[in-house]
Amino acid sequence: MKIIDFHTHIFPPDLIRNKEEYLKRDRWFEVLYSSPRAKMVTADELIKVMDEDGVDAAVTFSFAWSDLGICRYCNDYVLDAMRRYPNRIIGFVAIQPRAGHEAVREIERCIEAGMKGIGELMPNGQGYALDDEDIMTPIVAAAIAYDVPLMVHTSEPVGHNYRGKGTISPGIVYNFIQHHPELTLVCSHWGGGLPFYELMPEVREAAVRVYYDTAATPYLYDIQIFPIVGELLRYKVLFGTDYPLVRPKPFIEKIKHSGLSKRGLERILGENAERLLKL
Repeated sequence: MKIIDFHTHIFPPDLIRNKEEYLKRDRWFEVLYSSPRAKMVTADELIKVMDEDGVDAAVTFSFAWSDLGICRYCNDYVLDAMRRYPNRIIGFVAIQPRAGHEAVREIERCIEAGMKGIGELMPNGQGYALDDEDIMTPIVAAAIAYDVPLMVHTSEPVGHNYRGKGTISPGIVYNFIQHHPELTLVCSHWGGGLPFYELMPEVREAAVRVYYDTAATPYLYDIQIFPIVGELLRYKVLFGTDYPLVRPKPFIEKIKHSGLSKRGLERILGENAERLLKL
């Protein structure tokens, strides 16, 4: 069974060494990484854990920086990791959508160099609204033109608060996809609960090109979400850890014992990602 982790983060070694400098330069980075418990890893460290935990490939990106220059710097590192670990590291391009044409040029540069998607975007941290058409239309157009998915950080409108929760909830995502029906969208963290609304015919129709990754599930949902949503939307759920927040192997073991069917497990752990990314 092929295992693809659809949501991981890596950083250049010198950025990790100089973390304190970047905490001062980016407010959202400070929110998420100021704690001493917030771990950061390099590409080599990610590969080591993948080898130990039986993960065949990983979609990876750095962070949704407010400064496009830092995005470029980290994108270069991800591109280098892709060259060093072909077929293991699958890069997504980090951008600041408010940079306009420069953001689109960065998408073009990175996709043409081999990256397979755009994201993870964090509208709250980067200072824009997902439904701001002036900002988002050029980004969406680039994703459609290159036929790659766009990944967006999403969160639940109810429940406990946590660092970086944000306000991109199912209602906002629903409005966004109605305006962009040709876009392939990946909603991180189970879409903030949007999968449950796909039981409504109009939502299911609008969300036909929407996928959901499982990043950070242990911090958000009961493990029973896998047999419930995994069977309801069997081709749209993508295994993701948010590593280094969640280690793959223990998480995979919990999924295996969640009540999810064998075919559901095969789809979620790898087949759905292979199909989406045309691997």
